[in-house]
Amino acid sequence: MEILVVCGAGASSTFVALRLRRAAAGRGLDITARAGSLELLSSSLSGVDLVLVGPHLADRLDSIVDTVHATDERIVVAVLPEPAVASADGSLALQTALDAAGVGS
Repeated sequence: MEILVVCGAGASSTFVALRLRRAAAGRGLDITARAGSLELLSSSLSGVDLVLVGPHLADRLDSIVDTVHATDERIVVAVLPEPAVASADGSLALQTALDAAGVGS
């Protein structure tokens, strides 16, 4: 599964993506996660299965979903819970991704 973690400028999403990759690797899951920014969202969707949106962008979710689905309606979009951004181990971000994708943990 290819995951794009999106925040406003791409800084916090970089840390979340790194932690998410580590958590997935620790569980033996074949997951790739990379960071992206809201500004470059449209051009960052190639190969993506799931977009995780930072909680600070939840008020823009409809617009984000429209942008994502204009590229590919099969891409799932979910908002990360606030604790997932602050979590040091990435397990909550990973579980949010798995739940959104409908994949068993």
